[in-house]
Amino acid sequence: MGEKKKQKLNPAQQHYQAFQQNRETKRPIFKNCIKAFLVGGFICFIGQLISTFYIYQFNFTEKTAGNPTTATLIFITMLLTGFGIYDRIAQFAGAGSAVPVTGFGNAVISSAIEYRSEGFILGVGSNMLKLAGPVIVYGVFAAFIVAIIKTILTQWGGF
Repeated sequence: MGEKKKQKLNPAQQHYQAFQQNRETKRPIFKNCIKAFLVGGFICFIGQLISTFYIYQFNFTEKTAGNPTTATLIFITMLLTGFGIYDRIAQFAGAGSAVPVTGFGNAVISSAIEYRSEGFILGVGSNMLKLAGPVIVYGVFAAFIVAIIKTILTQWGGF
């Protein structure tokens, strides 16, 4: 807390702040970063194996193997989420499991599982993209902005 805010607190509030800071659980940030890096890297490694499988078994090119690889990773994530395995992986890895495309699959299927008791239309259908919807909108908007910047740089910048 900043020094100016501490000055505005009365002595009881300052005492509580000190008490709370002493009791707060210290998070192992470096350890969490290592776990996220390793698990996220392992997920990407599995994605590379799947992509290589599609390239050599189905004669895809590197460019065309991307979409089936992404779909396969999302499908595997949805199965693991349905069986409760991916939640344990996510608890262990934190952001390492949320950042790759598997985090998207987990968000979609988790919402579907949570609202299945309300029916397929009003429950699953209307609530399935509550978590993933803003991510999709942000991704599309960010891609649009990046495309505009790239177009401006290539047209006027000579890159």
